[in-house]
Amino acid sequence: MQAFTTLDGLVCPLDRANVDTDAIIPKQFLKSIKRSGFGPNLFDEWRYRDHGEPGMDNSKRPLNPEFVLNFPRYAGAQVLLARENFGCGSSREHAPWALEDYGFRVVIAPSFADIFFNNCFKNGLLPIVLPAQTVDLLFAEAQAKEGYRLAINLADQTIKTPMGLVFGFDITAHRKHCLLNGLDEIGLTLNHADKIKAFEEKRRLEQPWLFA
Repeated sequence: MQAFTTLDGLVCPLDRANVDTDAIIPKQFLKSIKRSGFGPNLFDEWRYRDHGEPGMDNSKRPLNPEFVLNFPRYAGAQVLLARENFGCGSSREHAPWALEDYGFRVVIAPSFADIFFNNCFKNGLLPIVLPAQTVDLLFAEAQAKEGYRLAINLADQTIKTPMGLVFGFDITAHRKHCLLNGLDEIGLTLNHADKIKAFEEKRRLEQPWLFA
């Protein structure tokens, strides 16, 4: 998993509440369990004018010019600004996969659905909860100024705006440690590889019939 330390990222404002995981990555694209390749179909039904299916050449599909992700000014955005209850709906882990594969590293919203929120941390995506009034301010600034960026420092747990405003955010110590060090659940387990190996060697001696 890619570590997260600091980010100076372009902001894309998605001004919609209750964005569910089927909108983030529609059900027809859930056939793969690889963590990559989902970015082109992020927000597929809003992003394109036709109906997407696996295997289609997305570069030839008609784009919806009214959808914010297609605005040239937001090309290459790494910070997604959203409204309340982002990531509601089904528990598909493909949703953070698609956001991360597209290029987003941070999602900021007043609230998130619990399962989506937890899945983000497992996949190197940083979800940040800020008060609704603060999110309103960020929306206003991002929509008013082209090239609007936020500087995010995970170690300090701060967000800094171009105007110099600084906002703090909460994160548990364990989640912070995992993101800073790029550790998913497998990585955490491998940190104890020596102990696991020692246990297996001891069990092989004590219970050899299990290894026959």
